[in-house]
Formats: sequence, structure tokens, C-alpha cells
Amino acid sequence: MEWFEQARTAELRRDWDAAIALVSAHAECYSTDPCRHDNHLWHMDLLARAERLSELTERALTDVHARRRLNTSLRERGMEAALRNRAKDGDRGALYVLVQLLCETSRAQEAHRVVQAFGPNDQYAHQIMARFRSPSSGAQ
Repeated sequence: MEWFEQARTAELRRDWDAAIALVSAHAECYSTDPCRHDNHLWHMDLLARAERLSELTERALTDVHARRRLNTSLRERGMEAALRNRAKDGDRGALYVLVQLLCETSRAQEAHRVVQAFGPNDQYAHQIMARFRSPSSGAQ
């Protein structure tokens, strides 16, 4: 599996173009071949690490793995406004990532406002907030 070693070497060198080209040629979303599916996930990770957010954003329209990796990448980069916009546009994954980020940074009230604005009936968003409430805080 020569391409695999070449891709790993390129990845270690941070030669994103080479790594992405090699991996994407052997990647397939939801493939029946688990290796091709794993390569798809690797491809999405490489795109994020290469900071190709526009490509991830485009792929996120139809690819759940790209959407998840994009939202994680936005969080890692502290791009709350982008997460908020994605949540506003109906991306539930972005909503969950944003709510968790707000709760983890002691902004439960802001998280509550975000849930009320973008997913007032979303039970999972409410569960995320509930995990961060302390019994004595009385936070709603």
C-alpha cells in the first residue's frame, strides 16, 4: 500500500495538497469497504487541518462527515460567529457544538438564549445544557 505511506509522509511534512490528493483518491463516504470509509474520514480531517474551511463548508451541504468536521474545526478555531450562523441556518450539529462551547466557558445564559432562538424544542440541546447545570446554581 505505497500510496498510504506516501500520504502519511506528506501529512507529517504538512504537505496538505499531496496528502489530500493521495487520500481522496482512496476515499468514499459510506463505502461498504471500511478502509475507503476510514479514508473518507481521514480526508475530511486533512481538509480541516489544511484550513480548507471553504471546501469543508461546500462538502458539508451533502456530507455529514464534512459537516461534523467543519463544526469541530470552527470550535477549535474559536469561530463562534460561524457556528452561530450555521446553527441559525438549521445545522443541528453546529447548535450542539456551540451550546457545549458556551456551557464549558461558563456562559450558560447565552447558551440558553441560543437554544431558545435556534432550537427551542430540541431535546438534545436542552440535555447538553442540563449536563452543565449544577444542582445549587438554579440555572434554567
